[in-house]
Amino acid sequence: MKAKHLLLASLLVVSSLATQAQVALSKEQIVALTPEWKGDRLPDGRPNVPDKFLTRLRNISLEEAWGILRNAGYNNQFEGDWMLLRSEQVLTGRAVTVQYWPRRPDYDKIVKDKGKAEGRIGGFNSWPIDVLKPGDVYVADSYGKIVDGTLIGDNLGNSIYSKSKNGVIFYGSVRDTEGLEKIEGFNAWIKGYDPSYIQEMMLGGINVPIRIGRVTVLPGDAVLAKKGGIVFIPAHMVEEVVVNAEFIALRDAFGHQRLREGKYTPGQIDQQWTDDIKKDFLKWLDQNPDKLPMTRAELDEFMKKRTW
Repeated sequence: MKAKHLLLASLLVVSSLATQAQVALSKEQIVALTPEWKGDRLPDGRPNVPDKFLTRLRNISLEEAWGILRNAGYNNQFEGDWMLLRSEQVLTGRAVTVQYWPRRPDYDKIVKDKGKAEGRIGGFNSWPIDVLKPGDVYVADSYGKIVDGTLIGDNLGNSIYSKSKNGVIFYGSVRDTEGLEKIEGFNAWIKGYDPSYIQEMMLGGINVPIRIGRVTVLPGDAVLAKKGGIVFIPAHMVEEVVVNAEFIALRDAFGHQRLREGKYTPGQIDQQWTDDIKKDFLKWLDQNPDKLPMTRAELDEFMKKRTW
C-alpha cells in the first residue's frame, strides 16, 4: 500500500511538472514525495530532521550508515570518487536538491519567465541559494559537466555559507577554488574544477528528485559526506541509522575492552552473545555513562527492539 501511495505521489509530481513549468516543487508535492516522514516539516515541506541527529551523524562512519541502509533495503545510497576542498572536514545537513539540464532555448525561456514572475532575482544558478536555511546542504545534479558547467565561484560560495553555514555537493564543477577555500567552514564535494563560466545550461527544478551518481536524492534527505564519499539517508531513516550505528560502536568498545582483559575469547565476542555476556554488557553501560552518545532513555527504547 505504501509503495502504491509513493508511486501515485511521484506520478502526480511528474504530471504537474509536465503540464506547467515550475521553478520549485510546492510544499504539498514535497510532502507527497516523502510520506514515510512523520515528524515536523520545514516551511517548504521538506522533512525537518532534528539537529541533534545531524550532529551525532557526524560521528557515524560511511560504512556503518551504508550497511544499516542496505539491510533496510536501501541499496543505492552511496556515491564516491569526489574532489573535496577540505578532505578533513565532515558535512551533514538537510538536502536542498537542484536539477540542471543542458540548455534548450524554448524551455529555458519558460522557466526564466516563471522565475521572474515569482520575483526571483539574478541568474538561475543563484535561485537555489535564496531558499537555503541554516543546516541545509545545496545538492545539485549538473550531469557531470565540468567545462562551462561551474555552478558557483567564490561570490556565490560566500552567499551559500552565510545562509546555510554549510557546504555544497555538486555532480559537476565550480570555479574560483582558491577563493572558495578562503571561506572558513565552507566545503564542497565536486566532480571537477574549471576556470570557465557557466554556459549552455538551464535550471530543471528546485527541491525535485535528482540523481547523484548512483543515488536518487529527495528533498530533505540527510547528507553524510566525508573524504571517502557521501551517503544520502532518507529522512525517515536518520534516527534508526544514528542509534543503530551508535549501538554498534558501544558493542565494539565493550568487546574490545573485554578482549584486552582476557575475559572472553574472540569466538565468544564475534558470535551471538550468551545471556551472561549480554548481562555483562548492560552492567558495563551502567558503569560507563560517559561513553553513551545517546540518552539512556533512547538506548533503552532502542534495545527493546534489538535482537542483538
